[in-house]
Amino acid sequence: MKRFVALARVSSREQEREGFSLAVQEEALRRYAQTTGGEIVRFFRIAETASKSEERRSFRELIAFAKKHAAELDALLFYKVDRAARNLFDYVELERLESEHNLPFISVSQPTESNPAGRMMRRTLANMASFYTEQQSLDVKEGLARRVQEGWFVGKAPYGYRNVRRDGKCVAEIDPRAARVVQRVFQLYAYEPLTLDALRERLDHEGVVYRPQAPRFPRSKLHGMLSDRSYIGEVPFKGQWYPGNQEPIIDRATWDRAQALLGGHIYHAHQMTFAGEFMTCGHCGRAVTGEQVTKRTKAGVKRYVYYRCSGYTAEGHPRDRVTELELDRQILELFGRMRVQDDEVREWFRLVLASQTRDAQAEARAEREELQRQASLLVAQQDRLLNLRLGEEIDPDTFARKHTELRDRLASIKLQLDVLDRCHDENADLASKAFELSQTLQNKWVSADYTTKRRILEIVCLNCQLEGKKLVPTVRKPFDMLAEGLDLAKSRGDWIRTSDLLTPSQTR
Repeated sequence: MKRFVALARVSSREQEREGFSLAVQEEALRRYAQTTGGEIVRFFRIAETASKSEERRSFRELIAFAKKHAAELDALLFYKVDRAARNLFDYVELERLESEHNLPFISVSQPTESNPAGRMMRRTLANMASFYTEQQSLDVKEGLARRVQEGWFVGKAPYGYRNVRRDGKCVAEIDPRAARVVQRVFQLYAYEPLTLDALRERLDHEGVVYRPQAPRFPRSKLHGMLSDRSYIGEVPFKGQWYPGNQEPIIDRATWDRAQALLGGHIYHAHQMTFAGEFMTCGHCGRAVTGEQVTKRTKAGVKRYVYYRCSGYTAEGHPRDRVTELELDRQILELFGRMRVQDDEVREWFRLVLASQTRDAQAEARAEREELQRQASLLVAQQDRLLNLRLGEEIDPDTFARKHTELRDRLASIKLQLDVLDRCHDENADLASKAFELSQTLQNKWVSADYTTKRRILEIVCLNCQLEGKKLVPTVRKPFDMLAEGLDLAKSRGDWIRTSDLLTPSQTR
């Protein structure tokens, strides 16, 4: 009885619909083996769902098996020549089995003689199959490139969007429920002091569901979502980003803020209200970090925030932790020492703040002029890049990469300009509010959110150290004089001698 090795291959679902399914090929190959008085000792199958690596592995296994058992085999069976090999390189491997190992190549639906004329016919069919495969690949690539030029995703739309057919074309539109989730993710990460792990816990606590079958957000999905430029109206293609037609879900300012945080320390360390580079450990100088502890009680789940040194576990390091409530109390005590009743001091303090604001505005004008100069240079570079592309002096991939880079840099500069246009007025207003806060004590501080508290501390304090469980702030001028107390009796005329200070008890 003759012994055969057979291969059945389907490259696409269209081929299945055209009658070349694996079942059809397998039946034809087995029928041929039976009619010639033989059997198939090993059957290799490559389905349309196989990846390129799986397809290559199956083909290499076929070649290896045929070489190892060549003396025991009579031929290699294939349904058609184009089912045997996807390219000429693979076909040459099969011909070498025929010439070097005496294993004839048999195509059951395209029979040819084992002579020069028959081999020439098979090579012609293999060449046509290779041409068809290469042309089909080129057509697919051109089709995908056209979709990108039209501003549409080349595959499934990312989370927050959904694929719909409109006028016979697959396009992307906003999925309202998922888009709200995306916006919440960006809002929390960009404007709350949360890491990815803390963000994941916060979303779970708020009942925000990722997908019905997987309610809890995977950490990797959150990171991918926060770095996906699709949400600002772009589409990916071959590692580059291009302008898209889909409606943006996230505004550019929020996106830029999230990217800045994603690339900074906040991605790696849990940072809370007063932590980060602003607050350091008095024992070793490392940054103070926050941790959230969940405790289950009879009344329900309670969450506590503690602050400690990031080197807390180092050998010989004090194992001190302080609660957020205790830090709040110490901050409020600091503001309590700033409280003054004298109208003259209040007016003087406002004049000092106004003077500092004028100086800052002069610096801001110089910085704004420099940013506007950089923006003009970037716009000129964009024009030159476009002219190079129109003149076909650079390839599309280089153009896309450089265009994205210039666009991001220009957007960053515009964001800085927007911030400059309002930050000094805001800071002056916030400084005034901080002064008022120092007079009204607990009410405003307790009701402030994390972001406002941090900004107030940055205006009032140069930095803070945590020595054991005690907060030791370095207070900025002129807030330091309020914190230490002023001797108004030693002031003269329209100025105050900042070297003449009273203790807080004397001031009170």
